[in-house]
Amino acid sequence: MPATELPPARRAKDNERPLREDIRLLGRILGDVIREQEGVDTYELVERIRKLSVSFRQHDDQAADRELKSLLKSLSGDDAVRVIRAFTYFSLLANLAEDRHHIRRREVHERAGDTQEGSIDVALARLRWAGIGAKSVAQTLAHAYLSPVLTAHPTEVQRKSVLDAERDLARLLAERDEIRARALPRDALAPRELAANEASMRARVMQLWQTRLLRFTKLTVADEVETSLSYYEATFLRQIPRLYAQLEQALGQQPVASFLRMGQWIGGDRDGNPNVTAETLAYALRRQCEVALRYYLTELYWLGGELSLSDLLVGITPQMRALADSSPDSNEHRRDEPYRRAVTGMYSRLAATLKEFTGGDAARHAVPPQNPYRSAEEFLADLRTMRDSLLAHHAAALVQQRLHPLIRAVEVFGFHLATLDLRQSSDQHEEVVAELLATARVERDYRGLDEAARREVLLRLLCDARPLRVLGGEYSEHARKELAIFETAVAMRARFGPQAIRHYIISHTEAVSDLLEVLLLQKEVGLLHGTLDGAARADLIVVPLFETIADLRHAAPIMREFYALPGIAKLVQRSGAEQDIMLGYSDSNKDGGIFTSNWELYRAETALAELFDQLANSHDIQLRLFHGRGGTVGRGGGPSYEAILAQPPGTVRGQIRLTEQGEVIASKYANPEIGRRNLETLVAATLEATLLQPTKPAPKAFLQAAEALSQASMAAYRALVYETPGFVDFFFSATPIREIAELNIGSRPASRKPSQRIEDLRAIPWSFSWGQARLTLNGWYGFGSAVDAFLAAGDRKEQAALLQRMVRQWPFFRTLLSNMDMVLAKSDLAVASRYAELVPDARLRRRIFGTIEAEWQRTQAALALITGEKQRLSANPGLARSIRHRFPYIDPLNHLQVELVRRWREGRADERDRMGIHLAINGIAAGLRNTG
Repeated sequence: MPATELPPARRAKDNERPLREDIRLLGRILGDVIREQEGVDTYELVERIRKLSVSFRQHDDQAADRELKSLLKSLSGDDAVRVIRAFTYFSLLANLAEDRHHIRRREVHERAGDTQEGSIDVALARLRWAGIGAKSVAQTLAHAYLSPVLTAHPTEVQRKSVLDAERDLARLLAERDEIRARALPRDALAPRELAANEASMRARVMQLWQTRLLRFTKLTVADEVETSLSYYEATFLRQIPRLYAQLEQALGQQPVASFLRMGQWIGGDRDGNPNVTAETLAYALRRQCEVALRYYLTELYWLGGELSLSDLLVGITPQMRALADSSPDSNEHRRDEPYRRAVTGMYSRLAATLKEFTGGDAARHAVPPQNPYRSAEEFLADLRTMRDSLLAHHAAALVQQRLHPLIRAVEVFGFHLATLDLRQSSDQHEEVVAELLATARVERDYRGLDEAARREVLLRLLCDARPLRVLGGEYSEHARKELAIFETAVAMRARFGPQAIRHYIISHTEAVSDLLEVLLLQKEVGLLHGTLDGAARADLIVVPLFETIADLRHAAPIMREFYALPGIAKLVQRSGAEQDIMLGYSDSNKDGGIFTSNWELYRAETALAELFDQLANSHDIQLRLFHGRGGTVGRGGGPSYEAILAQPPGTVRGQIRLTEQGEVIASKYANPEIGRRNLETLVAATLEATLLQPTKPAPKAFLQAAEALSQASMAAYRALVYETPGFVDFFFSATPIREIAELNIGSRPASRKPSQRIEDLRAIPWSFSWGQARLTLNGWYGFGSAVDAFLAAGDRKEQAALLQRMVRQWPFFRTLLSNMDMVLAKSDLAVASRYAELVPDARLRRRIFGTIEAEWQRTQAALALITGEKQRLSANPGLARSIRHRFPYIDPLNHLQVELVRRWREGRADERDRMGIHLAINGIAAGLRNTG
């Protein structure tokens, strides 16, 4: 029977067969490696644990669960480490198989003409149905700006060595599919090729088994830089030009501007990270430049091999002739090959650029490096000269193959690779400004001034052409370091181009003076040119970051007051007429819970869009929202496509930046094909949100209902987290937060201050800890109570019908509930109760865990009532499948982590047990595919 005629359940099972085969193959290889490396006893122990876990997870076998717990409790430290390593690698390998299957299923759908939600094809089809043609789309993109921004954070767990080996295995899985696809019946070569492929896989798995998963030392900023750059080498440099080509082809070869560009925080984000300095900033940009230039050099080398055209056979343009004649290549064999001579000259110039900008040497030299390019625009001009000549003489095929993608890469990445943001907390700027003013005897107690007086002082100084620093003055180390960042930004922009550093983000923006202080610091080093009462222009966009619930509520009023100040609007217009505003998902969630965080973000975005619409009457300034989304749903994570479409009407407008963090970067971009698909969904969502999104706000009843839900949800959340006596003790005992703080998995401290207050704990390890304990509390807590209160506030049937209508008709509400559904599916109360057993006070444990469990049940019931779905992930079979395949390998890691944490905290453990705890943290994070 053809697959399309099979019953749905049978068809789904048949579709999953290649995935099961890949998991079985990788599991068999890992099992063989374990048996060979660790012995038969270890292999049989791992297999016994695996079978018990699968039996319990898939069949709810309580006897298997009891046997599993007893077995894990009896393990020695050495055996525990071996078992944890085995299940960590099971999880990593299962992830690779899933990624491959995702690509495989996507290709099957595309071959069948079944285009997928989130694809460019579907987005453009919807635009065509709406009467929006290719030319209009291209015009929209000409004014668009879309930027994923890679950030480091304290819970990045995977070492680059492990990531590299995983990439090789992913490539080998793809190669295996290719061998099978082209194999003919009775093909003698296919079995040999498959055997060779499996042998290569075995080598990589053996490499993984013999590679240390944990770091001996704390991760440095330089380590984080190198890890992030590996994604450019593997994915972004090649896949982004391919994505542009795909988009142009879909638009009928309509030219598309380079609107999609990458951003970085690593090396420039010093908020709470004393390890980020002017030196790390310079290092990050130097390494970014080196990665870009080495890629261009490699492509030039291959381009020279391809462009063997003879001017005895084909004509060239005068500009091309001049470019070839300017080359120092005097080789007689290439006398009639103008393109090759030109490429040789360009290579020598680019090699000289590499040496001058980074100190590195190019791998190949036909002629010595000389006459470096001063900017990416110079290099781009030469590439375009070659392109124009080829197109003018019937060689378009040669342009499309390598030259056009190279031109697009240079347009997108320049010599800087990605725009590196600077970030610091507002209180740190305040301290520097206060010291500058006191030393210059302008204002002895700036910090003692109220907001109005601060504004007056700062505005007066911004209208004064003179600098503040006193020649020979004594300044603190803090002030010198902060000013050095600004000074380094001047030098880096001059070297790598103005897009190398464009944004300055102010964490904890609470007042207009926070923005003015950064403008004043720019003026101090020459990043602000002219005076505010004259023709001032700022090189860096001053980007306020509104993080807490209170900050989000004040966002629009602060920006309104900022733009009401004399000279500010004209300054921004002269500086590019762009205003980025960053919204923090993490701290607002930790502050008010999942629903209130999302609702206050929605309200803040709406208010900001309305404000800038009003400003447009007198000042044409482009608002660009920067979404500080984390990996987990509790920190703004979840599918990016749905998240962008769920933004309030009129808030995208082709302009969006969003952070990509932690394990999410690896899961989205480690595999090049999946990386391109994820970038494609960002483009598709931006187009749909800009050109198809309704302009009318949601119905008033929806907004009022959301406000009521938010108030009740926040009250329930804060009652638990901030008002329940003993909650802090419960959290620090019932999660591995203390052990996470010890692990060498980030360059940033886990807490802002040396305390155990929830307020001082960073949102990332807060989320990470709940994920490890399988409660994921920050992704759902408070919603069940909020729905109960809402239903009780009126006629229960009418209130329920309103919520059901909201989930059908309002993308914001539907996406938020879909994300909660996903979080609850990943949570596990049975596993979480094992972590709760680590709380020494039994009464405290029962009281708080009982409260959490009751809210979990209420939230489950609320989702079922509103969506009509009794089972989690009914609408997301792909993720349900993923959980079904992956979780039997994660559960043993959780159980072992609890046992080893108990031993460690009771003083019964040694360093092997401690290593086991940290390995389990790594394995659980990798298996859940998000950390925090």
